[in-house]
Amino acid sequence: MVNISFIDLFAGIGGFHFALKGQDCLYASEIDLNTQKTYSLNFPKTPLFGDITKDEVQALIPNKFDILCGGFPCQAFSIAGYQKGFDDTRGTLFFEIAKIVKTHRPKVIFLENVKNLKNHDKGNTFSVILNTLQDLGYFVFHEILNSATHANIPQNRERIFIVAFHKKQVKKYQKFAFPQPVKLTKTIHDCLESIKQDDCFYYTPKSQYYDWLKESVVKRDTIYQLRRIYVRENKSNLCPTLTANMGTGGHNVPIIKDDFGIRKLTPRECFNFQGYPQSLKLPNLPNSKLYIQAGNSITLPLVKRVANEILRVIQ
Repeated sequence: MVNISFIDLFAGIGGFHFALKGQDCLYASEIDLNTQKTYSLNFPKTPLFGDITKDEVQALIPNKFDILCGGFPCQAFSIAGYQKGFDDTRGTLFFEIAKIVKTHRPKVIFLENVKNLKNHDKGNTFSVILNTLQDLGYFVFHEILNSATHANIPQNRERIFIVAFHKKQVKKYQKFAFPQPVKLTKTIHDCLESIKQDDCFYYTPKSQYYDWLKESVVKRDTIYQLRRIYVRENKSNLCPTLTANMGTGGHNVPIIKDDFGIRKLTPRECFNFQGYPQSLKLPNLPNSKLYIQAGNSITLPLVKRVANEILRVIQ
């Protein structure tokens, strides 16, 4: 079976690359220097570049590849009317994707974003994205999937996935289907470390919120969130949606009670809740940077399930 080639845009730490492991990643782009360190540590042989909006960076993209992957940031489209298709996306990061697609015509476009993309600007943003891809000759599938219902990962994380097949290059494109739900058998304890963690993760009587937390954080089978004005218990027995602002202040910090005290999740545990293997290598960076990378990342087993469906259609 011939290997499939792909490029990895807005690559983060390499979630799409992990999901397509065994295929050929020809090119990656990630603008954040700290995140580049994590990507390069795990995929040292992949050519990795910076800002994809720069012409000189796009010029290095190989001429031919099968799949374009990208977890692109959502931005507003500023042109009124939303009638201009491709031109409506100018000034946004999606425009860079559209421009690359127009130039290289990959067989498949595989994108991920926050679920609110679908309703952003009363649905106009999403309509422009769909129309642009269709105008470029692609048939577009899209679905909102949750890590807890579709990946056996105990995190409540809803994301929209867009899979578009070039109709002339992929004859069997209509055989594609998003994966069906799977039973959630894992609990938060499958992602948590049972041994004592570094003291820096634990709250002490000297901590600003200690008395408040001691009163509220009483169970060991749930993850709490420290909000600005209250502590929230997640009664679903799931980890709440991990965000990029974990550990950067008092907002949205996931907290647990273990045998040694009340503490924050560690960066490694956050990556566990994104389904990454223990073989994931983490560079020597401040925890705050690693929290951002985990919160911005994709849930690996979910993306792998979608990727396997794509490969089934095009191989």
